[in-house]
Amino acid sequence: MFKSKLFAAAILATSVVTVPLAASAAPVTIKVAYENHPGEPTDKVMNYWADLLEERSDGEIILELYPSSQLGSKGDVMDQAMMGMNVVTITDVGFLADYEPDLSALYGPFLAENSESLLEIYESPWFEEKNQALKDQGVHLVITNYNYGDRHIIAKSPIRTPEDLQGLKIRVPDNPIQIKAFEAMGATPTPMPLADVYPALTQGVIDGAENPLSVLYGQKLHEPAKYLSLINYLTTVAVWMGGEAFFSTLPEEQLQLIHETGYEAGLYSQELAKESEEEFKKLMQEEGVEIIEPDREAFKEKAMQVYEQFPEWSPNLYETLQEQLK
Repeated sequence: MFKSKLFAAAILATSVVTVPLAASAAPVTIKVAYENHPGEPTDKVMNYWADLLEERSDGEIILELYPSSQLGSKGDVMDQAMMGMNVVTITDVGFLADYEPDLSALYGPFLAENSESLLEIYESPWFEEKNQALKDQGVHLVITNYNYGDRHIIAKSPIRTPEDLQGLKIRVPDNPIQIKAFEAMGATPTPMPLADVYPALTQGVIDGAENPLSVLYGQKLHEPAKYLSLINYLTTVAVWMGGEAFFSTLPEEQLQLIHETGYEAGLYSQELAKESEEEFKKLMQEEGVEIIEPDREAFKEKAMQVYEQFPEWSPNLYETLQEQLK
């Protein structure tokens, strides 16, 4: 993986150069699965990556895009990847905790104040060790610098303090640390696939949902829920993963090209994330959504107990990560 900033700069400096593939390399097709709909930032980044990789490989590597959960839920696609299928999907390190428990701490609430500092950890020797441990267990990380955005709450009632969350059923990913975070803040976390959230909101099965603004708007959750609380409890660095069983079969030249262009796609995601937040706030306001600036410190005070609820973590892991962030 490309963790070195110096190496990353070298990649960008030579980005216009096509890396020649071996003449005998067979064309490779990789399916790219994600829950987001066409037109959302994630979809835009994946189209950017697909075009870039096809151009750089002279058509030897093709990414087939499957938005809107066409290949199943996140868990389904991760299972497909681990079975050796030619598929990658977006996930987060919290979903990889079964392989490497310490990684879930990177999805802890209020861990970092901004994406720039959090991305530093994903380029650190600490993360490189975890990445190698994943690879040894069959998980192949393709992109590790993907900025998915800051996560907020949209709900059917205003949320300004932790007391306003009491008893509310909030959709979260089926991810233990996010579930525990919302329990700590007073809500009733309700895991479900992203594709099921809109009907669950309209039918009253849940009271709200969390996600970056681009996803909340792209999924049209602002239609049944009119209160947006800018809690920013989690800055999201996502990863794109596949199975080592598939990627280990590729020639080194192809594997290198996939990683290089994936890194550049990650940089593009960071640009989009910075540009889109204010745009989506404005769009939601125009469609009748009330924007709320909540008492973040009160939520943070409640949520910090999460870091004491994972005995499987390495000792003093939270402190270790805070040192990395400094």
